[in-house]
Amino acid sequence: MSAILLTGGAGYIGSHTALALLRAGHQVISIDNFSNSTPESLHRVQQLANRHLLSLELDIRDQQGLRDLFKAHDIAAVIHFAGLKAVGESTEQPLHYYDNNVAGTVTLCQVMQEVGVKQLVFSSSATVYGDAKQVPISELAPRSATNPYGQSKLMIEHILEDLVVADPTWSIALLRYFNPVGADSSGQIGEDPNGIPNNLMPFISQVAVGKREKLHVFGGDYPTKDGTGVRDYIHVVDLAAGHLKALSYLQQHSGIEAFNLGTGVGYSVLDMAHAFRDINQVAVPYQIGERRPGDIATCYADPGKAKSVLNWQAEKTLDDMVRDSWRWQQQNPDGYA
Repeated sequence: MSAILLTGGAGYIGSHTALALLRAGHQVISIDNFSNSTPESLHRVQQLANRHLLSLELDIRDQQGLRDLFKAHDIAAVIHFAGLKAVGESTEQPLHYYDNNVAGTVTLCQVMQEVGVKQLVFSSSATVYGDAKQVPISELAPRSATNPYGQSKLMIEHILEDLVVADPTWSIALLRYFNPVGADSSGQIGEDPNGIPNNLMPFISQVAVGKREKLHVFGGDYPTKDGTGVRDYIHVVDLAAGHLKALSYLQQHSGIEAFNLGTGVGYSVLDMAHAFRDINQVAVPYQIGERRPGDIATCYADPGKAKSVLNWQAEKTLDDMVRDSWRWQQQNPDGYA
């Protein structure tokens, strides 16, 4: 039976997708350089699934290592998660981001082309829409980027589009994630950021568990219902399911297609903080400060294409998102450590 290769499989979304793939009966191989993840996540995935996967330490920029991997294993398709993802850090270290994200993807695709594995699901991002002029955002919206992280995702999309023009036998899905939150309902795997979280939900969770004094809300004067930024938050379990649907789609179709993975509903920062407080019965003190450079007021998806083409839609509620995030945080106050 052919395997599905996950690059960056030990990360937040990768580990949840690995679990979904194992539960669906797939063979799974994960490669990761563990620069912002840990092997422990995949140990737990195997326990939850009661099935084995192969986890290897390998960087996607290691061309010979990738060649050896594809020679040693029968791989049917690749889900490409591996990448650096902190917006602020990307503005401070742009070369690091372009080397890791863009050059790494080129190396991966070169090896896939050599060995004739041409099914690829790529983790893209809603950041490729920049500051969208209208919401909800469809896949046809103009693309732009406001920081090197977003630029790296956009560059990779262009590279993959050029690849399909040159060789139409490739089958590629660009999955544009909105804001992943939550955790597996077991509380055994979840989001484990290094240092101060860049994302809202782990920050709220760390305030609730007492690791941080209060939530710093960036900007209270946006043109939104309560002045705080509005985003489309999607449960990571729904997101993982989207990757399985994309894989099935690629088995029947060649070419390249982009899909938004979001709920189509926008929640403000205060909506999230208040829902977390109310559902979990825990205090979430916050302070509203200055806007953060590069942030936009409102961003949420039109997920209609994923529903009609992939037969996928988000099923988890806001209550599920905050409840599952809190369960993970309570059971793992220091993450996987």
